[in-house]
Amino acid sequence: MSKIGRKTIDIGKVKVEVKGNEVHYSGIKNSGMYVLPSMLTVNLEQGLLILGIDDSQELPRDINRIWGLHRALLFNAIKGAGVGFEKKIQINGLGYKAVMTGSKVVFSLGYSHKIDFELPKGVSLEIDRTGQNLTFASYDKALVGHVCSVIRALRPPEPYKGTGVKLLTEVIARKAGKTKAK
Repeated sequence: MSKIGRKTIDIGKVKVEVKGNEVHYSGIKNSGMYVLPSMLTVNLEQGLLILGIDDSQELPRDINRIWGLHRALLFNAIKGAGVGFEKKIQINGLGYKAVMTGSKVVFSLGYSHKIDFELPKGVSLEIDRTGQNLTFASYDKALVGHVCSVIRALRPPEPYKGTGVKLLTEVIARKAGKTKAK
């Protein structure tokens, strides 16, 4: 039995309607439909979604992985529709900063030129007044994670001084510099 798949999904303030293997959801941030494979069943009981296995058909060996995957994807879709997802990025370095201009973000990261980055639809950005702490928010967990990874790749943090772009939760393994010879 799948450890992830058997967990219930709390729908919170999101309106959910089950039609066969289709789960229709509508929340503050987003609405949509999630289609489950025919080998899985879904029930709505007292504000909880319960995914199960349809025992009436022959099941593949990796049913636990399929069950857990679809439970996680459905949970992320419902949570994104209600609350949303947020990731924070920190820019370290002298003169390193980001500035928002319309739907573009202009980065100054120590290169000879500035870098323009177009924010995709569905992602919002807040920048503090120093320009070094960025907060990305979206209803789609995969999209906000992808945007953060692309921005981090513009100037990855280096291990000696710690300058560059990093996630706020990321820990950079620092290295000692050269030592003076005697």
